Amino acid sequence: MALEDEQEVTTWTQAISALEKDLLGGPRSMTRRDMASELGVSLISARKLWRALGFPNVKDEDRAFTQQDTDAIGTMIDLVRRGILNEETAISLTRSIGQMTDRMVVWQIEALVENKISEGMTDPQARREVVRMLPEIIEPLEEVMAYSYRRQLNSAVQRLTVRVEAGLAASAVGRDGSEDDAPLPLARAVGFADMVSYTSLSRQMNERTLAQMVQRFENKCAEIISIGGGRLVKTVGDEVLFNAETPEAGAQIGLALAQAMADDPVLPSSRVSVVWGRVLSRLGDIYGPTVNLASRLTALADPGTVLVDAMTAMALEADDRFVLVPQPPRMVRGFGEIRPSILMPGSGNGLVVD
Repeated sequence: MALEDEQEVTTWTQAISALEKDLLGGPRSMTRRDMASELGVSLISARKLWRALGFPNVKDEDRAFTQQDTDAIGTMIDLVRRGILNEETAISLTRSIGQMTDRMVVWQIEALVENKISEGMTDPQARREVVRMLPEIIEPLEEVMAYSYRRQLNSAVQRLTVRVEAGLAASAVGRDGSEDDAPLPLARAVGFADMVSYTSLSRQMNERTLAQMVQRFENKCAEIISIGGGRLVKTVGDEVLFNAETPEAGAQIGLALAQAMADDPVLPSSRVSVVWGRVLSRLGDIYGPTVNLASRLTALADPGTVLVDAMTAMALEADDRFVLVPQPPRMVRGFGEIRPSILMPGSGNGLVVD
C-alpha cells in the first residue's frame, strides 16, 4: 500500500473514531448487564427498549453502551415508573422514535452523498467527505429536528381536536354505519398517486437517474399534500399514500397532484384516487377498507385522471369546485361492484401551488 493510501486510511479511521465519540457522548464502557443494573430493571426490560430503538442485540460481555444510552433508556423507564405510560405503550413510543430516526438518518446521509457526487466525486470519495463534514451539521440538524417535532406535534393535536361534520353522513351511508357505532373511528379522505409506467421506465434508467426521478416525484407530492393541508402517510417506490381531514381537501390535493405530474417535463403522468371514509390510524400508518378501496381505484384510473367512488362523489357533488363524471360499474376485488366517477376541476382556481 502506498504511503498516501496509508495516510488516507489513518485519517479516515481517526475521523470515524472522533465522530463516534461525538455522537455517542462518550466511550462504550458498559455491558448490557451494567446498564440494566444502573437502571434498576431486568435485562429483559432493558433489552426490549434497546430493540425497540432498532438496535441489534449484543453479547453479555460486550462493552457496547455509553452513559448516554443508559440515560435515554432510563427516560422511558421513568415514564413507566411514574405511571404516565404502561410498558407496552413505552415500547411502542420508543419504536416510533427508532424507526423514524433510522429512516431519517439514511435519507440525510444519502442526500449528502448525492450532493457530493453531483460535485464530481466518486461514491467512495463522497461518503468519506460526508463523514468529515457531519460534525459541522449535526447540531443544526438537531435543532431543526427538535423544532419540527414540536411543530408537527402541534399539528397532530390540532387534527386530533378537529371534528369534521361535513361529509360524515356520506362516509356512513351504506358503508360504516352512524358515527357512534362505526367500527373505525376516524373519517378521512384517503388518496393514492402513482407514476404511470414506472416499472418500464426504471429498467431504462441508471441508478442515479432513477433516484432523481423518484426524489422529484416524492418532493413534488409532499409539497402539494402539505399545501393542501393533508398528510403524506408514506411513499412506496412509485406511489404515495396521503390523507386529509375533509373530502374537499382530499379532492383538491388529488386534482393538484394529477395536474402537477401532467405539467412536469421530467415525470410521467400519474393515476390518482381519493376515497372518503373511515380509517384506523396506528404506527404512523392508516388501515382499513377505505385505504384498500383507494388502492384498488388507483389501479383502475386512466393516466392523468383522478378516480373516486360513489360515496365520495356524493360527498362532493354539491361543491361547484368539482365536476364528477360517472363511469361504468367495475368489479373490484374485495368490494364487488363499484360505481366510480372521474373527478375534474370545476369553478375556482383549485389548490394554489407556489
